[in-house]
Amino acid sequence: MPGQVRPVTDEQDGLLAYLAQMRYVLKLTAFGLTPEQLRATPSASALSVAGLIKHCASTEEGWMATVRGEQQPMDYGAYERNFVLAEDETVEDLFAMYERVAEATEKTVRDIADLDHRVPIDHSVPWNPQEYDFWSLRWVLLHLIQETARHTGHADVIRETVDGATAYPLMAAAEGWPESPWMTPWKPAA
Repeated sequence: MPGQVRPVTDEQDGLLAYLAQMRYVLKLTAFGLTPEQLRATPSASALSVAGLIKHCASTEEGWMATVRGEQQPMDYGAYERNFVLAEDETVEDLFAMYERVAEATEKTVRDIADLDHRVPIDHSVPWNPQEYDFWSLRWVLLHLIQETARHTGHADVIRETVDGATAYPLMAAAEGWPESPWMTPWKPAA
């Protein structure tokens, strides 16, 4: 997938394409990292590249369950755990989970096919507005794009702290771009 979103055909296609692009760029922050580097927390926060990817996948999965009207248990411990890649989890497991989540999101959105579809607002959490009763599916998709993009920025900073790699050189390496006067694909340290 290139560094820009492909041309889109309509609003639904555009929202799904931009969400897919943000997922892709987030996953690129893990490109070439060792299991230890994926779990590294080199900043003042407890965030890691793997933890951020897991959090975004879990968050998207939760939002789509809400869109579909599925009951979800309130487990605040799960929220904390979804920022950490467990010892028995691999990046391959994480990417497979995120791919399943992405496929379910696309199916849900295409099956509903109405961006004005009402999604009930959970008033039990203090950050949700109390004066409204519904989000729209459009709002949920925009929120997921924003959430994934925000955490991609966090992952970019963590990745650069781990080994100096930045987004476009990582993309160049992952996609096999040739070296040019303006872009040198990332290479692991010798």
